[in-house]
Amino acid sequence: MASVASPIIFKEFCPLYYLLNAIPTKVQKGFRSIVVYLTALDTNGDYIAVGSSIGMLYLYCRHLNQMKKYNFEGKCESITFVKLLSCFDDLVAVGTASGRVAVFQLVSSLPGRNKQLRRFDVAGIHKSSITALAWSPNGMKLFSGDDKGKIVYSALDLDQGICNSSLVLEEPSSIVQLDYNQKVLLVSTLQRTLLFYTEEKSVKQVGTQPRK
Repeated sequence: MASVASPIIFKEFCPLYYLLNAIPTKVQKGFRSIVVYLTALDTNGDYIAVGSSIGMLYLYCRHLNQMKKYNFEGKCESITFVKLLSCFDDLVAVGTASGRVAVFQLVSSLPGRNKQLRRFDVAGIHKSSITALAWSPNGMKLFSGDDKGKIVYSALDLDQGICNSSLVLEEPSSIVQLDYNQKVLLVSTLQRTLLFYTEEKSVKQVGTQPRK
């Protein structure tokens, strides 16, 4: 006799006031008061990462109930995308409206893990807003896409503190989503979805009709 499926129970969750109250609604810049907008979000089991319109990344540690802040030096610009990764070290990649991409290697209290905050920059390839980021599971590869269709591959050597970046693909329309697994990068743009085989550097389109 077939078992009866249990009914689906919907739950309503309240806003995370403990998180929102730790992020200012306004900041003072000289004589001006600037409203802070929340512009990007990513979560995993350890952290909640929130990007803002003032170029500040707010990173909430779920285990310690602590909020930390990270920013780019120089011009304050809106963060457009954030991507967390928990591997041997905790990493967060951040993209901005002008095409800047940075990786923060977070400090961990666990033995054998990273003890000093480090930052890696993807230098000068993107010139427009970052719309997608994707990690390899081991944190050694980061792919970034922008709204002009450029996709950049960054190879990270966390032990040596090195980040080497190169343009690997250029599409005629904005990148809307990236995902990477087993040497294959899944790319979605406003016009099509494709598979990019990183070893062969070949492209296979998913489906035949362009998106309308």
